[in-house]
Amino acid sequence: MQQLIFFVLAILCGAVFPTQAGLNAQMARLTGQALWAAFFSFVMGVVVLFLASLTTRTSFGEAVAAAKTAPWYVWFAGVLGAYYISTVIVVMPRLGVALTFGLVVLGQMIVSLLLDHYGWLGVAVKPISIGRIVGAMLIVGGVVLIRKF
Repeated sequence: MQQLIFFVLAILCGAVFPTQAGLNAQMARLTGQALWAAFFSFVMGVVVLFLASLTTRTSFGEAVAAAKTAPWYVWFAGVLGAYYISTVIVVMPRLGVALTFGLVVLGQMIVSLLLDHYGWLGVAVKPISIGRIVGAMLIVGGVVLIRKF
C-alpha cells in the first residue's frame, strides 16, 4: 500500500511539470522574457518552501548550519533547476507540450539509468539490464510518434 502511495505521488509530480510549464509560458508572454518568468516562479517557490519548512522540527538556523557543510557540487542543484525551468519555458511553446515533455522524460531516463547503474550521487546501484534498455527504447519510440503525429 505504501508503495502505491509513492507511485501516485510520482504520477502527480509528473502531471505538475506540464502544468507548471504552461503557467510559466504565460508569465513569459506577460513579462516578455523567459528568464523573468523563471525568476518569478522561483520566488513563489521560495516563499512556499519557506512557509512549509516552518512546520518541520528543524529550525532555520540548524538547516543553514547543516547546509554550510554540504559539498560545493550539491549547491549545483539550484543551477540545474534554473536551467530546467528556463529551458522548458523557451522550448515548450515551440515544440508543444507533449513533445517537450517526451524529450524531457527521455533525458530523465537516460541519466536515471546511468545514476542507478553506477550508483552516482549516493543512490543504490541497480545495473542496466535488457528490460531497462527496452523500456528506455519504448520511450524513444513514443517521442518519435509524438513528433510525427
